[in-house]
Amino acid sequence: MTPLLRRAAPQAGSALHLTWNGQPIAAQHGDTVLTALLLAGDRLRTTLGTGAPRAGFCLMGACQDCWVQRIDGQRLRACSTLAEDGMELLDALPGACP
Repeated sequence: MTPLLRRAAPQAGSALHLTWNGQPIAAQHGDTVLTALLLAGDRLRTTLGTGAPRAGFCLMGACQDCWVQRIDGQRLRACSTLAEDGMELLDALPGACP
């Protein structure tokens, strides 16, 4: 799977370590959760019914397309939540991609 995003320039500083549906992913300080997810994969989830890839819609916190949840069940918007070291994230909707 080819990631949907790539960094235009390397960033200084240590990487953040997160998990997405049990799989490790990396992020940098200042990345949103959605940025980290799309740097690690080619979609956030698939559309129910058609199986089409989804990667967020508005990318500014106005729609409902990027909801994910922490391992404790707390829901958050991936596009407007900064990644934190040690975050354990799960898809909040069916159709998640590993």
